[in-house]
Amino acid sequence: MKKIYVALIAFIVFSSHDMYLKMDTYFLHPDKSATIKLFNGTFDKSENVIDRDRMMDVSLIGNGNRSQVKDAQWSEKDSITVLNFRTGETGTWVAGVSTTSRTIEMTAADFNNYLEHDGVRDMLDNRRNNNKLESDAVEKYSKHVKVIFQVGDKRTDDWQTELGYPIEFIPLSNPYDLKTGDELKVRLLLKGEPLADQLVYTGYEETGHGHSHDHDQKEDTDHSHNNDVGEANTAEHGHSHGQYHEETEEDHQHTSGTQLRTDSNGIVNIKLKADGIWYLRAINLIDSEESGLTHESNWATLTFEVTHGHGKDSHVHSLEDEGGIPSYVYWIGSLILLGGLFFWFNRKK
Repeated sequence: MKKIYVALIAFIVFSSHDMYLKMDTYFLHPDKSATIKLFNGTFDKSENVIDRDRMMDVSLIGNGNRSQVKDAQWSEKDSITVLNFRTGETGTWVAGVSTTSRTIEMTAADFNNYLEHDGVRDMLDNRRNNNKLESDAVEKYSKHVKVIFQVGDKRTDDWQTELGYPIEFIPLSNPYDLKTGDELKVRLLLKGEPLADQLVYTGYEETGHGHSHDHDQKEDTDHSHNNDVGEANTAEHGHSHGQYHEETEEDHQHTSGTQLRTDSNGIVNIKLKADGIWYLRAINLIDSEESGLTHESNWATLTFEVTHGHGKDSHVHSLEDEGGIPSYVYWIGSLILLGGLFFWFNRKK
């Protein structure tokens, strides 16, 4: 019974690592009530809520202003932590959550399984190459997540704001100036400096638009430079350096998606091949010299939405989308009113 209990605890711990900020729609109206969901688990499912005392920073950034979110704005629904807020002026907005660090002790086997499970393959290779697979671990970890969303039609430069988190993704262009089929370059910073040679996972959750550019992105097996290649280092997975790799649906959710490597400037290049909610995730895990620790990790994710688009305001919902009166009703009503007035004045004459 004790073994079953320990196994259950281990499962909960290891299935609840990734953290994401997600929205039902990333295109909002100004000055309206809205929500952002904090997922703690995988990109597809949140396993548990996050306590407020773990949140070191919660920020909303728009029109050059950064405001702090109050505890009262948070609520819970099932296993999801929900941020309730009101949108501000039109512009490209950013929300971020940074958690305080926590420490976890793991046996060698549990630590190795976690590295495999969450795709931290560089550290797994390091342990294998240095005969450390039998070494237990004490890891300090923290998570730092961001979402970029569009309010109204106007584009602003807030998408490039550095929040000062220990690790964070910074796009090099506004995602909402792009459309399906375009490419987006994103820089990964660690303590404010570009993080080179870091494994990054990227993928997307399809939306109802159904528009894809899969035919534009063939498997880049003939590429051997920069970030158009995915590199998975462990030999037992059969992925060598310089080989493009995209996981299948049968692979575990934590390591699904495309694997990329940051270049010497900390940049990855993402082909936005389909309409959907896109994410990037990275785990920077290193050996630690801090007393009582063996390792330290910082986790980063970024989410945003991509559509095929037909102009910058094509996906900002109109009053008609919200159940208001369609514009053509006003036009018909106006013509009827004018016609009635015309006949009424003629009759008076």
